[in-house]
This record gives sequence, C-alpha cells and structure tokens, in this order.
Amino acid sequence: MPEAWKKWEGQVVNDEFALLRYLGGSEHSAVFLTKRADREPQEVAIKLIRANTENPELQLSWWELAAKLSDPHLLRLFERGRCQVEGTELLYAVTEYAEESLAQIVPYRPLTPAEARDTLRPLLDALAYIHAKGFVHGHLKPANIMAVGDQIKLSSDGLCGAGESSRVLGAPSIYAAPEIADGGGMLPTSDIWSLGMTLVEALTQRPPLWRATEQTELVLPETLPEPFFDIASHCLRRNPRQRWTVAEITARLQQAAPAPQEKERFPAQTRLTKWGYLFLAIAAGLLLAILGARLLHRHSGAEPEPSSTVESSASQPVSKQGTEAGRPVQITTDKRKAQPSGAPAPSNASPAGAKTRMTKNTAAKNSTGAQGAVVDQVSPNVSRNALRTIQGKVKVRVKVTVDSSGKVVASKFDSRGPSKYFAERALQAAQRWTFKPPQVGGQGVPSEWILKFEFGRNGTNVYPVQTFP
Repeated sequence: MPEAWKKWEGQVVNDEFALLRYLGGSEHSAVFLTKRADREPQEVAIKLIRANTENPELQLSWWELAAKLSDPHLLRLFERGRCQVEGTELLYAVTEYAEESLAQIVPYRPLTPAEARDTLRPLLDALAYIHAKGFVHGHLKPANIMAVGDQIKLSSDGLCGAGESSRVLGAPSIYAAPEIADGGGMLPTSDIWSLGMTLVEALTQRPPLWRATEQTELVLPETLPEPFFDIASHCLRRNPRQRWTVAEITARLQQAAPAPQEKERFPAQTRLTKWGYLFLAIAAGLLLAILGARLLHRHSGAEPEPSSTVESSASQPVSKQGTEAGRPVQITTDKRKAQPSGAPAPSNASPAGAKTRMTKNTAAKNSTGAQGAVVDQVSPNVSRNALRTIQGKVKVRVKVTVDSSGKVVASKFDSRGPSKYFAERALQAAQRWTFKPPQVGGQGVPSEWILKFEFGRNGTNVYPVQTFP
C-alpha cells in the first residue's frame, strides 16, 4: 500500500493542498508534505486516512476537538475534513510538519541518559495536558514523538476521548497496553504503558518482549539505567491501577536530576535533531566525504581551491553575481569575517551566526563540453541551534536539471546524507538557484549540476559542479 500512496504525489486535496512529497504511511493512512498559501507556517503535513473506518464522523469530531488544544509540546492541528483522491473517499488532517521522529534515531543508536531525561520531560507535560482535557493519546510510540525546530512534540491527530473503545483505533500495536489487546477502552493508564514501552526502546533500541498469554509482568533489561528502570517498571504493570501517574513519573525524574558535573558534560538539548547528528554525522559523514570527493574528482577533475571572498546578509540569497564557466562557488554561513585564502580564522570566532560568506573557487575546466556558470546562489535556511548539534560534517548532494534559460526545472537527491532535516533544506535551497546556461553555437543549452552541501558547526559550504553537457 505505501507504493500506492506514493503514486498520489502531485495530486491536490480540495483544490488547496498539493501532495508534494510522500513522507510515510501504512495500509490505512499516509502522510504527505504540503503547503498552505499566505499562512504561517507555510510548510505543513497532511495526513490522509480512508473514510471507510468504523466511524468516520467520530474521527472528525476528535480532530475538531484536538484542533482547539494548545500546548507547546503538542503538534498543532490546523485543518481537517473530507476529500476524494482518484475516486477514494478520505479524511484529512493538516498539522505542523516535523523534521524528524524518534523512530528515525533509535534504529541507529540508543539515547543517552541525558537525552532520555530531556525527551521525557516534554512528553510528560504533553500527557498531563491531554489527560486533564479528557483525552487519551492512544498511539504513543517513537514514530509519534517528533521534532519541530528546537522542540520535542507529541502528535495530536490520533487523540481520542477517554473511555472510547480501542476498536476505532485499529489493530493494537506492540506499544498497546494489555487491556487494549483485550478490547478494553482507552484510559490515561493505557498511555502510561505505551510510554514505558517507548522509554525502554529508546534506551536499548528494542521494546521489551511481551507475551500476554504467558507473562504476568514484563522482565526489563538489567542494563537499563536509573531512574529509568524504576520508571519503566512502574509504567509496565499489567494491572492498570498499579501503574504510576504522570505526576508520579515527573516526581521520580526530578528526584534523579543530574549533578552539576553531569549537567556540564551533557548539556540539556530538547531537540530530536541532536540525536540524529551525533552518531550519523560521524559515521555517515566520513563515508560520504570519501565517496563524495571521489565522485566530484571524477566530474570536475580537481577539488576547488579558495581564491576570493564576498560577504552578504544570510537572510537573503547569497549573491546575484555570475561566476565564470567551471568556477564552483562555496557558501559559508558564519559570523567570522571573511579571510583571504590561507589566513587563519580569528580565535574568538562564533560557531554559527547571521552572516553568509561566499567564496569563489577555481576548478579544472571540463575540456569536453560547454561551461555554464552560477548566477544566483541561495543558502539553505537552517537554524544556528541545528548547526551546533553537528559533530563533524553532514553532507548532502543534490542533482539539478537546468533549462536553456538557466532555471532549475528538476531536482533530486544524489545523496541524502544522514539527516532528513538538513537534506530537505538543501533540496529547497537548490531549487531556487539560477545559472548562466552553457553556450553551444551561440545558443544557451540545458545543463545538469551537482550541488554538494556541507553542513558543519561553523556554517554551510556549497560546491556546485557542472556535470552535463
């Protein structure tokens, strides 16, 4: 079914929401990236579910109530309704777009105790708010714990009323409490069980095994550190009445606040983007650096070398100056003043900031084809906080097809790199570049370019290399 959902890319829901890119889904639902016109945030997500559920009107009423909720750790729900795509009756909900989820991090590495603590706090705040309003989350799992900018948020499109039958939520997942598997109603204590399952998986990379017909209580890994072993053991009680409340979990977490020395070693960072970069940027970044360098060498014949610098505002496109044929451009987001080639950087340089530096570089000309040039380069819109989470380099390669007038008419990833957040920002920036087309017989001709984006703590570099003609 996911393949069938993906075929809907390019369709428009209710003449308003274009399905720009398929983000993921299941047999019964799908999520796409879309945009809202003249409203902020413009970039949002739209969830589609089949309208032939047990009670579609009940689902719409839950979405309507959820849209009225307001908590900094709940994903905002903007719009909802009915629609039809290629003859299929659907329900849709438009929500905040999240860059990453915990489900994208855990397969690669477990959270550290400090990260788990900083993740658990906003989740507890969100659950306390939901339960006080008479709702149950019903779908608490890593895929529904998300990052929006610098905040951790819990999805809101699956909320249901406390006491509602679990049948309307579909088949229970491995995170569902035992009473849900038995067909019981959804209660706040059911969310507590799901929280315990998610916490164990986040710290060990696998949820605890649960055989409902064979076990009285779950057996947790002895390697689970405190206070998380204590919290998980009280969340995962088979009897719902014996599970801790959100307030009790919060109190236990506060009792185990890290000592000052530990706080200094593990500074609090309540953002999921940090999780993705610490491990992946080191492992995948090094590999991509080697492979990327070889591919670029094959295309251009030489790695570009710095030759001159120009400084401009980071909030605008970097430059509208053209570059000579075959001269890749390096864009660096940095607070440091531009230095001549080979000059040492100032010792008090800040790791990221509000200035953008453009450096023109010389590369070997392609002797077998016509050469174009970069006219307008747009720097990726990334936050300074996101850059500070990077260890090493995060590298993304975008391939753009340019028409004979110099406009980008198509773009795709040549290499996404380890981070969805940075990959998408690189792709968005690449689509806004413009070029001076290569000349053949005095006429501009189409061309193809590889834009190699390198994100680091000190800023962003972009190396454009023409590959065709």
